[in-house]
This record gives sequence, structure tokens and C-alpha cells, in this order.
Amino acid sequence: MEASRAGKGAGPQDSADTPDGFGVAVVREDGKWRCAPMSPKVLTSLSAAETELRELRSAGAVFGLLDIDDEFFLIVRPAPAGTRLLLSDATAALDYDIAAEALETLDADISAEDLEESDPFEEGDLGVLSDIGLPDAVLGVILDETDLYPDEQLGRIAREMGFAEELSAVLDRLDR
Repeated sequence: MEASRAGKGAGPQDSADTPDGFGVAVVREDGKWRCAPMSPKVLTSLSAAETELRELRSAGAVFGLLDIDDEFFLIVRPAPAGTRLLLSDATAALDYDIAAEALETLDADISAEDLEESDPFEEGDLGVLSDIGLPDAVLGVILDETDLYPDEQLGRIAREMGFAEELSAVLDRLDR
């Protein structure tokens, strides 16, 4: 994304380090939203995020919001037919393994050269949350707001869907 915060985050991912950021599991059951923090390992491993979300075993909708280093975000939504994903900035795959893992999972055929020459662009399923209240057109508008940081974009998603207070409470507990 174009926005960048001075002094925030650790920069590009070192393979031994967990990036700054957060993961929040979001569940909608019986018409109510519930948010819970996810473990730090979800910031470096898409499979860890999928596993943690699947272990929630909810009868309702379950998805994860991952903010990695205040550089990009991922929406991860496990489903029986396979995980649905949205990566806010495909060019992050040049520096972050989890973004590269997301592109691989999405079967995106984008070369490193193309990523290096591109401005940030989203990749994945814009309709990932459309059946539970966020039309793909609205998500597209949020992604186009490149002056917002990833956590601000995720906050906007939460407001649009009606779980902003629940998300804010979790982020306060995480000291974000």
C-alpha cells in the first residue's frame, strides 16, 4: 500500500522474526459478532492461520483478519471446499513469506519481475465476505483507499459489517 508509518513495524520479514501486526478471528453466530485474538504465528504462516480458524469449529461464518507489519492485510476464510483469501497487496510477496504463500494458494501466476514493476494491487477473492454483509464492490473501494494503513482498512471493513466495537476491544487488549 502507499501508506507507510515511520517507526512502526520491523520492515521486511526476517525468516526468524515474527512481523509486527495482529491476527483477529471473527465469528458470526446467531446474528452476533465475536472477535478473538489469534496467535502471533498466524502472521508468518497461512497454514497456521487456516488451522487456528478451523479449530474454532463454529456453526456460523468464521474468518481471520491479519495485519502484517502495517504493510498489507490478508482476509482468510476457511471453507469445506477450500480456503477463500484476499491479499491486499500482492507485491508484498517480494518481502513476506505469508504473502508469497497466499499467492501460491490462490494459484496466481505472477512473476517476481512483474511484482517488482507493479504498484500495489490486491489479489484474491473480493467476494470473500459478500455473503455475510460486505459486497465485493465496497471491499474494492476500501482497497482503493491507498492513503489508509492496513489496520485502518480492516477497521473500515469492521464498521461496514457491524463488528467495529468487537474488533476495537480485541485490539485494545493487544495494545494496538
